[in-house]
Amino acid sequence: MMAPAFPSVAAATENPVAGKPAAQFFIPATASLQERRPRTLKHGDTFAVFDHNGDALSGPGSPEGVYYRDTRYLSHFYLTIQDLRPILLSSTLRDDNATLTCDLTNPDISDVEGRRILDHDLIHLRRSRFLWQGMCFERIWVRNFDDKAHTTSVALHFQADFADLFEVRGSRRERRGEVHDPVGDASSVLLHYTGLDGQHRKTHLSFDPAPAVLTGSHASFDIYLPPQGSTSLFLRIACAAEPPETNPRRAFFIAMRDARRALRISSSRASSIVTSNEIFNEALRRSVSDLYMLITDTPEGPYPYAGIPWFSTVFGRDALITALETLWLDPAIARGVLRHLAANQATHVDPASDAEPGKILHEVRHGEMAELGEVPFRRYYGSVDSTPLFVMLAGAYMRRTGDRDTVSHLWPNIEAALEWMDVHGDRDRDGFLEYGRLTSEGLVNQGWKDSHDSISHADGTLARGPIALVEVQAYAYGAWEAAAEIIAALGDVERAATYRQRAEKLRQAFDEKFFDEALGTYVLALDGNKNPCRVRASNAGHALMTGIAYPERSGAVVRTLLSNESFCGWGIRTLASGEKRYNPMSYHNGSLWPHDNALIAAGFARYGFRREAARIFEGLFAASTYIDMRRLPELFCGFSRQGTQGPTFYPVACSPQAWAAATPLLLLQSCLGLGFDAERRQIVFEHPSMPAFLDEVFLRNLRIGSESADIALRRSGSQVVVDVLNRTGEMRVISIG
Repeated sequence: MMAPAFPSVAAATENPVAGKPAAQFFIPATASLQERRPRTLKHGDTFAVFDHNGDALSGPGSPEGVYYRDTRYLSHFYLTIQDLRPILLSSTLRDDNATLTCDLTNPDISDVEGRRILDHDLIHLRRSRFLWQGMCFERIWVRNFDDKAHTTSVALHFQADFADLFEVRGSRRERRGEVHDPVGDASSVLLHYTGLDGQHRKTHLSFDPAPAVLTGSHASFDIYLPPQGSTSLFLRIACAAEPPETNPRRAFFIAMRDARRALRISSSRASSIVTSNEIFNEALRRSVSDLYMLITDTPEGPYPYAGIPWFSTVFGRDALITALETLWLDPAIARGVLRHLAANQATHVDPASDAEPGKILHEVRHGEMAELGEVPFRRYYGSVDSTPLFVMLAGAYMRRTGDRDTVSHLWPNIEAALEWMDVHGDRDRDGFLEYGRLTSEGLVNQGWKDSHDSISHADGTLARGPIALVEVQAYAYGAWEAAAEIIAALGDVERAATYRQRAEKLRQAFDEKFFDEALGTYVLALDGNKNPCRVRASNAGHALMTGIAYPERSGAVVRTLLSNESFCGWGIRTLASGEKRYNPMSYHNGSLWPHDNALIAAGFARYGFRREAARIFEGLFAASTYIDMRRLPELFCGFSRQGTQGPTFYPVACSPQAWAAATPLLLLQSCLGLGFDAERRQIVFEHPSMPAFLDEVFLRNLRIGSESADIALRRSGSQVVVDVLNRTGEMRVISIG
């Protein structure tokens, strides 16, 4: 039972500021994430961002802390020994992202008169931390390596600002709720806040053993360490929910067992990959681990949240593309994404949320600002591409798995999505999908390049809507083709023919209006007056990915995207360097996004340009070798590659990011020409090739239904030889070319 209130710390945690949220919810770069190289953990709706020491240091622009459902439940967390910060030895995440381990040691410690009382590097502190079911668990193991006994003090300083994620990102609020005085007892403390939305948000901190001193802002432990002696301190931070009665010491080991077991079970669905390149193997392991860390179990199935720290929630577009990238590896992800988005499909017009019947979700937020309508993202539908991507993924999922039951169950949602494309998506009835926000609070740009200045004309002026993006027409074509395939499989051949006619009509109009001979590629978009945005952008590569491009156009598009103005050596820039708005440090006007490159490479491979796809693969792999933990971030700057130097980082890029984590998986599939025909029970390798850094690839547990195969691919001169190592059932493995 909680004791009377501790001395108030409300003044330290409140931060009322004047002004209104920024119109487009920008992320200000007041501090560089890359500079701090944060350590991130996630489980379910909880995520945490720490520095290398395992601390969360509050301050302007700092995203560090422990978050639950878009609110920061712990904003400051700082470990000291004798009132000094320990020296960092190392900081590592387990390969499966289950645990963060930080090894620290004491600095030189002197008494008040300046006399040395403890030399550095004699006390070792190991912090082991993980998240599980809305709680953060930590064990601090303290060991004395001296031949003398020492008595020392270890303290944890903490604070909770209960800031909404959009506040942390930079939005300003005129008013905030009330931070209450902390309350506690000898071994626990409660920090709590009542928001303007009426919700009472709580952070419980529990310690074992009980601290010598515990206040509303710090816990201090007096520790006696005999020669070579050690002891452990345990801490549990519970966000929102009441902590269980189990003491933190016992709860730590039970939760660690359960967390690791859950990760093993979820990742065991996936096929495994081992190659001849150990560095690439490390990158693959990190990619797969990041992917499964970002996945949250919803009532409809597994769903990859977009990224940490800014986008750890349901996003439609991000999850759909991530599911497409990983479909060959683990189709259960696609199934979960489809079912969850179907369950949350819009059913009526709501201008405040940019919702229209049949439209697929863009973003969901649960924080105070979303609940109050200070940001429009409580349940927001402002993306033009999520809806056709939903239909595309449904078709790809059926082709990959043969799971007609799931697709049949989803068919009403698919029909509603197609109707949205017809009625609301095509505003001027010209056959193209356009977007335009329904209120002044919605996103200005609603394609994947959704920053305010991402769509422009050749002279640099911003395009005015409604805007028809090149890649969205490609997705629409893919959606009509997928719908035809699905309905034919469900027995309606006549409707299938109608959908194919729609696709072909769109393809013809697209070629006429979007391909620009002088530009050597497709224009970025058509503005509200149907004037083309004649700029060379990466978006054009997505036309190859879905097959809307006529074969005779593919060579020109590939050459333009691999020109020195577009290809920087690491990959393809979002905007070519010769364009007016080119800025390699911008979010969408010259930067490089791994997922964008993966989709482009898939398009290259579709039209037979596998060596060119391998060039993109090689560039991104080379970039990963310079990046902490081999983890490809959301994006990096588009500066040209220089010899013996790594890429230039973007200061506030999310890392990990789901579609970036899945990038190596799609790149590998594209180069290997790996495809599935579930109807015929076939795994197909069409004209497989390998990038220069690979000689062998071993794929294990490639599945169609209950049947599986283990396959080795080996370079033999200029060819790749496919060898079946093991197979169950009647499934066939076919190599073409």
